[in-house]
Amino acid sequence: MEDTAAPVSAREQIASPRRAPSQQRSRERVERMLTAASALIAEQGSDAMRMGEVAERAGVSIGSLYQFFPDKRAIIWALAERYTAESQSCISAALAGVRDAEGLGRAFSELVDIYYGLFLAEPVMRDIWSGTQADKALRQLELADSRANAEFLTTVLKRLRPDADPVALETTAFLIWQMGEAAMRLAISVDRLEGDRLVAAYKRMALRELLAE
Repeated sequence: MEDTAAPVSAREQIASPRRAPSQQRSRERVERMLTAASALIAEQGSDAMRMGEVAERAGVSIGSLYQFFPDKRAIIWALAERYTAESQSCISAALAGVRDAEGLGRAFSELVDIYYGLFLAEPVMRDIWSGTQADKALRQLELADSRANAEFLTTVLKRLRPDADPVALETTAFLIWQMGEAAMRLAISVDRLEGDRLVAAYKRMALRELLAE
């Protein structure tokens, strides 16, 4: 009998290091833990954050914290998953209604501006993004999420260029997305004026490729 199960995404193949809460009370406790961790990261960075500090600020025992998060890496993973889910929802909504080149240019440009603004405004997101680079599993998670984000862009390109090579469109979308993430990292590591210029330059380069006939 033919196996008709849906293919497993790259992200689903990466096992999370934390235990997901099943009861409402546990979910609320985990939410307090993540809120506390986010605040501590904003204040002192993820490197300086300590598990005991997270438990104390969340108002839970250290044993309760370890029950759901075996180490600091698991907390960063959970926060990264949260921001990724929010980002994917934003990307999907922005690109869903694109039906022509003008709409793609406008939607993509707005998405880049939104991303840049978020990372300028949220030190926690910047710290988490930097922290993923030091952990192999987190880098794999980031790569899987990047591929998922690029799929939204690929769908639009296939809609606008139905006769184009689909593999080439997938490659273009993935590369543009990866270049965008690299551009954001660079932009937030320099002064604001130079960062603004870098983001503007990336948008011009990406749009030339995306809108090419």
